[in-house]
Amino acid sequence: MSVVIALVGRPNVGKSTLFNRLTRSRAALVADFPGLTRDRLYGVGQVGPVPYTVIDTGGLTPSVAKDAIELPMSEQAWLAIQESTIVFFMVDGRAGLSSEDHLVLSRLRKYAKPMCLIVNKIDGVDRQQALVDFSNLGLNQVYFISSSHGMGVSSLMDEVLEPFVPPIDETLIDEQAAEENSETPLDPPTKKHDPKKDDKTIKVAIVGRPNVGKSTLINRFLGEERTIVFDMPGTTRDSIYIPFERQNQQYILIDTAGIRRKSRTKETIEKFSIIKTLEAIDFADIVLLVCDGREELVDQDLHLLGYILDKGKGFVIVVNKWDGLDEDKKKLWKNQLDYRLGFAPDADIRFISALHGSGVGTLYDSIADAYASYTLQVPTSQLTQHLERAVAQNPPPAVGGRRIKLRYAHLGNHRPPSIIIHGNQTSKLPLHYRKYLENFFISALNLRGLALKIEFKTGENPYANKKNTLTPKQAKQRQRLVRNIKKKKR
Repeated sequence: MSVVIALVGRPNVGKSTLFNRLTRSRAALVADFPGLTRDRLYGVGQVGPVPYTVIDTGGLTPSVAKDAIELPMSEQAWLAIQESTIVFFMVDGRAGLSSEDHLVLSRLRKYAKPMCLIVNKIDGVDRQQALVDFSNLGLNQVYFISSSHGMGVSSLMDEVLEPFVPPIDETLIDEQAAEENSETPLDPPTKKHDPKKDDKTIKVAIVGRPNVGKSTLINRFLGEERTIVFDMPGTTRDSIYIPFERQNQQYILIDTAGIRRKSRTKETIEKFSIIKTLEAIDFADIVLLVCDGREELVDQDLHLLGYILDKGKGFVIVVNKWDGLDEDKKKLWKNQLDYRLGFAPDADIRFISALHGSGVGTLYDSIADAYASYTLQVPTSQLTQHLERAVAQNPPPAVGGRRIKLRYAHLGNHRPPSIIIHGNQTSKLPLHYRKYLENFFISALNLRGLALKIEFKTGENPYANKKNTLTPKQAKQRQRLVRNIKKKKR
């Protein structure tokens, strides 16, 4: 049984730092100011035989305005508490007990969940004084830790997870001892599972500029308010990885922070959010580039698409907020896409409304097509046949009086795929002919939403830099030939 631990408490008490410590990762952004974490962030870990899931939450603020972003942040934290097996109520050992801690705890008690009081930032603090201070909360299980330095974290997890350790089966121990004492040879070891070879989970990152509707689209996919949606740019700060299943197909949806132009990115935390977004693109198989239909296609959208193409990811361009646009605005958008996406002519473009759900269902077909292209597997014989047809329709040009010969093609990398073409003088192929071959293979293989990369390799000449030694007969023939040439010149 997996234990679910929810980390809750006031803002800036060290929940994200403890999350990273328990999951042995740097998945949660950490900075020395309150309100950094907003959405629920999930991670996994294990102590001995007991696996566990950790949920990082935003800071709980007892009294907030109805139109403030802290309200949906608090709602996400309460949802995490409902899912949890154990609640880690975290307080700041340096700041001491506050009235807000009492208010948060009074609401936590209504959920009747097993609860541990975690006094964090205890390094340099008198533990006896802190124990006296926080004893007013009335919690029996109190642990003193420093999540940034790891002090007390191991003993905390050992003690909390001890009731969940599965009992030892003595009959199984006896069977194992009998096998060890038996003279019968053991069965050969089975091969380890390699998730990279047979993992069919499609990892989908949703990226775009701030406030284009990425979190709304995530919630529409999931059918629940999984991520915070707020009418303010920069609401999402972390990259949120969400497992999801639809029609027996496993997905991982990744909600990312919006990326603005470099000149407008001034806050340090925003720069870290952008790094997280770029890491999400690197991790993903398919990227949904979301644009705001109420605005125009801007250079930042094209820069993001260029980064996606450079990484070789499958992609779908999603124009959101399409509902309510007049016909002139829709026509302007389609003209812009035709004119400015010349470097990605095979892009799959979808016009949707994430808020109302129109067109969202068609995205699954686009994701499936892009994923099929991203995981392309083609035999060498078939690729060589396509190459021969391409050369027959449009032969490569002659260079220095010698015709360039392209002999065969085979598949190179996988996820994303690349094609390697072998021939002679391939380094001298002009750019327009390379582009011709790229478009030909994209059409022949029916690829969608993928920038196909083609590499060219020239076979080595075995006689290069080798001087031919003439036989006596060949030397006499050469002398006669030279004398005849000199006579003709006279």
